Amino acid sequence: MHKYPIPPYKIKMVEPIKMISREERVKKLEEAGYNPFKLRSEDVFIDLLTDSGTGAMSHFQWSALMMGDEAYAGSRSFYRLEKVVKNITGYKYVMPAHQGRGAEQVVIPELVTKEHMYFISNIHFDTTRAHVEIAGARAIDCVIKECFDLDEYHPFKGNFDLEKLEEIILEKGKENIAGIIMTITNNSAGGQPVSIENMTSVNKIAKKYDIPVIIDGARYAENAYFVKQREKGYENKTIREIAKVAFDLADIFLMSAKKDGLVNIGGIIAIKDNEELFQKCQTNIVPKEGFPTYGGLAGRDMDALAVGLEEALDEQYLAYRIDEVKYLGDLLKEAGVPIQYPTGGHAVFVDCGAIAPHIPYDQFPAQAVSNALYIEGGIRPVEIGSLLLGRDPDTHENLKADKEFMRLTIPRRTYTLEHLRYVAESLIKVYNNRESIKGLEFTYESPLLRHFTAKFKPVE
Repeated sequence: MHKYPIPPYKIKMVEPIKMISREERVKKLEEAGYNPFKLRSEDVFIDLLTDSGTGAMSHFQWSALMMGDEAYAGSRSFYRLEKVVKNITGYKYVMPAHQGRGAEQVVIPELVTKEHMYFISNIHFDTTRAHVEIAGARAIDCVIKECFDLDEYHPFKGNFDLEKLEEIILEKGKENIAGIIMTITNNSAGGQPVSIENMTSVNKIAKKYDIPVIIDGARYAENAYFVKQREKGYENKTIREIAKVAFDLADIFLMSAKKDGLVNIGGIIAIKDNEELFQKCQTNIVPKEGFPTYGGLAGRDMDALAVGLEEALDEQYLAYRIDEVKYLGDLLKEAGVPIQYPTGGHAVFVDCGAIAPHIPYDQFPAQAVSNALYIEGGIRPVEIGSLLLGRDPDTHENLKADKEFMRLTIPRRTYTLEHLRYVAESLIKVYNNRESIKGLEFTYESPLLRHFTAKFKPVE
């Protein structure tokens, strides 16, 4: 019996990758302002920046591309996609968007009906938080305290703190809560899952106070797999059945389909039954994304997405996907590298606050460790810590993240276990020389989503 599942696919096409020299990597990182986002992909050996649109499509998806109907309005491709989304979610209204943040910019402003409103989430992801603030509202995170006990096993570290959720609603006033956002899996918590039991309780609280519930479901299929594996009563349910239970507990579904849609571009807006909200979003999508039946996507992209949504519900695929992440996490944990345990659905989250305690939070220890990993092995990770969290929108002070995470994000159906072993070996070398890592200070800082475009220099 193999400890980890065998990939449920074979390789049909390959893309060459190359390793530039260590000296070149040092130079390229300096030219990029010590920000991995600004590196050219050709200068990266193994790219673990994100799992968003970076996976490999199946031959069924490539075949579907040829079916694309590029009509501006009412294309056959849209209706094929709409049918799949309605079948998976059970929701009445569907619109495509170019990606998740496209869906957010259409829907979130329609929920903010006055000044001084709030969205509450287990943890808002970066673009969600940005769109909340752009709409004039404020984002409050409400995850369980076990989330930040990295060494202690908890099956659902992405769960809401239910007591705190109700306290926030009472403190701010139910009329001031624009929505409750259930992020599944909970990305910034380490790709950690949320239980159906917890989602059910969140839904009850929302109904009690008449607050809409939004699923931020970029990785909803991965979340459903964890539920099947870990939550009593769901072990004999299919992934599709578990996903449907989750969708029944919300009113709106927003998705970056570049994750569990298994495509390189695409997003989804689905609304359960609120026709008035759908009509408002339909009006809003035209100037921001495009006509409601294409939403910034080519017909061929919608056809590939319709196939990918179905493929992502395959349990064999999900078993290998989740265990790929576990494999990398196990190698690191066995070597003493501090990580979020248990590993989540799409990435290994490395605790860089523990690796580099000598670097203050506002010198961004996880960004510094990310840069060290690129220099060591040509590997590009991403910071999920105080840099990503940004500044307080009112005081403009640097916010301090609960954990200074570096995310090693695994693209879907892309790298082998041998690639991941190399990643582990490289990070272990960085860990063993961690005292030499220096913090960073800004040479340029964008006022919004600064982690994407900022430039730095090492602190001397």
